Amino acid sequence: MSKKKTDLLVGLDIGTTKIVALIAEVDKEGEVHLIGSGVYPSFGLKRGVVVNIESTVQSIRRAIEEASLVSGAVVRDVVAGIAGSHVRSMNSHGIVAIRDKEVRASDIENVIDAAKAVAIPADQEILHVLPQNYTVDDQEDVKDPIGMSGVRLETMVHIITGSVCAAQNIVKCIERCDLHVGDIVLEQLASSCVLSEDEKDLGVCMIDIGGGTTDIALFAGGAIRHTGVIPIAGSQVTNDIAVAMRIPYRYAEQVKLEHATLNTLDHETSVSFEDADGQKRTLSQGMLIDVVRARYEELFGMVKSAIRRSGFEELVVSGIVLTGGASKIEGAVDLAESIFQVPVRIGTPQKVKGMPELLSNPIFSTSVGLLLHAHQMQSMGEDSALARGARGVMKRMTRWFAHNF
Repeated sequence: MSKKKTDLLVGLDIGTTKIVALIAEVDKEGEVHLIGSGVYPSFGLKRGVVVNIESTVQSIRRAIEEASLVSGAVVRDVVAGIAGSHVRSMNSHGIVAIRDKEVRASDIENVIDAAKAVAIPADQEILHVLPQNYTVDDQEDVKDPIGMSGVRLETMVHIITGSVCAAQNIVKCIERCDLHVGDIVLEQLASSCVLSEDEKDLGVCMIDIGGGTTDIALFAGGAIRHTGVIPIAGSQVTNDIAVAMRIPYRYAEQVKLEHATLNTLDHETSVSFEDADGQKRTLSQGMLIDVVRARYEELFGMVKSAIRRSGFEELVVSGIVLTGGASKIEGAVDLAESIFQVPVRIGTPQKVKGMPELLSNPIFSTSVGLLLHAHQMQSMGEDSALARGARGVMKRMTRWFAHNF
């Protein structure tokens, strides 16, 4: 019998190489309990952006169907991720007078509105407005100012924008699968579920190396300080192997998964695989290492430059956390430590009830994070002033898409 529950949580990770759908329900203790999962190859996206509507729709439908079959649930609403080089971010400051000398929900909304009153390009739309902290008169670093007395309220917020068309295409694809988009979340925010609260307080940079893009999220003082996107990831590594070794892309992917490493090995060794005709082919291990290592060195160098340009390099106290499918390559931690000169670890998604060991893998960091985001928003409720401040813009944009397309 199918489950028709309105409190189901569904996270939908629409990636360049795979679509992941996770279905969960909230148990009596108020905790997330995973009841179904579906994974299907992604066809129709390039570097996180939809380039073929029909192929993307089919991939989403297959992943949802697999998760629904396992869980026995009828899916209606989903929380989806968004990524791509079109994503931009900035920090902004807002200040307002406190109307009744005591901070109320309306004051929170007013100061966030003031902070997000910045000029953005016509083809960009605000995705998230994330408060970093508040100041009430001279009291700084306030997390929740409601109820505090004062005459002046200030806030620093992190504003994330994305292409209107890119977000619109994601919504279109999901709605063509007879689903409703409850929320759209920047994927590196979802992937930050691999971080501990201590790391976020001390200062940490998360690097999510996916298939099409590498996403950066820098936290300090318990709040997001910087986000960025690097247009190099696992797919570019595969393409490098295919070009350098003159083999088809699908065999290059096979070689990468089975033999690629960033560690220095004997260049005289070789790797072998079977091609489509069943013929055994042999390639130089040394050449493979040189190709892959060069691309990862370039990637980590670009990330380091992005962190330096952000102005928050000195805040990365607890180090770097790598996650995403392409972070699993052997030797990634050692290479990253040599480049960043800070501690580096591989981040795996936070465990939830019912989650099989298979999903405790950096590949699923974003999808698990989307599920936890859905639970957090459900727990905060629509009447929370802080929730409205963080989510209001995106919900209005989603409703606008629904009414116009």
